[in-house]
Amino acid sequence: MSTTLGRAGDVVGRAARGVRWWFSGVMGDDAYRRYVEHVQRTHPDDAVPTEAEYWRERHARADANPGARCC
Repeated sequence: MSTTLGRAGDVVGRAARGVRWWFSGVMGDDAYRRYVEHVQRTHPDDAVPTEAEYWRERHARADANPGARCC
């Protein structure tokens, strides 16, 4: 019986981590981290902007070029 509960707990834990990963990606929580990795990999001599600078620029770019947004 306890092994069944243990397996069920494992499945629920994996599902919760998957939902958190998906939601985080949709909301852009990891966008700055991925941007920093990109800059360091492709432009190693360039200065990496602070997170505040990154978000300011990203929002300014989105406002200037709305593209296919819903709102």
